Amino acid sequence: MVTIRVAARRERESISAHETTDRAMLRAFLETDRLFAAYALCDLDDREFMRTRWGVATSGGRPVSVVLQYAGNSPQPVFVMGENAGIEAILQNVIKPRTAYAAARLESLPAIASRYRVDSGPQMVRMWIDRAHFRPFPADVQRLLPVEIGEVNRLYQLGFASWLPASAIADGLYYGIRVGGRLVSAAGTHVVSPSSRLAVVGNVMTHTDHRGRGYATAVTGAVTSELLRFCDHVVLNVRADNPPALAAYRRLGYQVHVSFEERLIHRSESVWSGWIGPIRRLFAAHKES
Repeated sequence: MVTIRVAARRERESISAHETTDRAMLRAFLETDRLFAAYALCDLDDREFMRTRWGVATSGGRPVSVVLQYAGNSPQPVFVMGENAGIEAILQNVIKPRTAYAAARLESLPAIASRYRVDSGPQMVRMWIDRAHFRPFPADVQRLLPVEIGEVNRLYQLGFASWLPASAIADGLYYGIRVGGRLVSAAGTHVVSPSSRLAVVGNVMTHTDHRGRGYATAVTGAVTSELLRFCDHVVLNVRADNPPALAAYRRLGYQVHVSFEERLIHRSESVWSGWIGPIRRLFAAHKES
């Protein structure tokens, strides 16, 4: 568990938090840091939006914070962005998962810690690229098809706990490298948004017997090249303590945008906490009478 001191914040009375489906307002707020908010911006597309819940905090009628919760089995992904007082208000009153994987800047962790126990974890790096910075990495790569999902999952089971459905390839973009007919390296996409002209690369994996040969760079480069045909920016996440991966992505022209945190969080609120305020007011009224 990480112990975090809560910083001084805007007076709570000036913050209003509520659920929203106003995509225009959300997009305008998220575009203020589109590289950090890339996943959230992609989730505004019709196909993803139905799987999301959004909380917004406003001050003086102006949005100051946003929290996104993506549907699915617990722990669900949660993304936070904005002022800490607003994030606190949303997590207290609107978006309240019991456990979640939270993505946040380091300075936002105190707001999360006001309502959640925050597990320790490695720092992450958000990297980005555009057409001007991309450096192709020629290699013998192949576009992967949905019918090859079994091979993809056999490769990923070496290091990933999740099992991808065929729709991940059908709806996204995957490239791989074969050696002796066997798939030994692959990379794909987490989410793609033609409307935002953004995409997130992920699921980069090379079999342990074939590492150190540039395969991860090659498959990531192939996916990136294809995405940059219709995206202005492509981003990816990598652990800050993974120098080989950082070097591989830099060879393609990826640059660091920001360090951030991905932490498992557990709601620390007691089941009785919602009754504390009314009970106190009841006793105060009784005492005054």
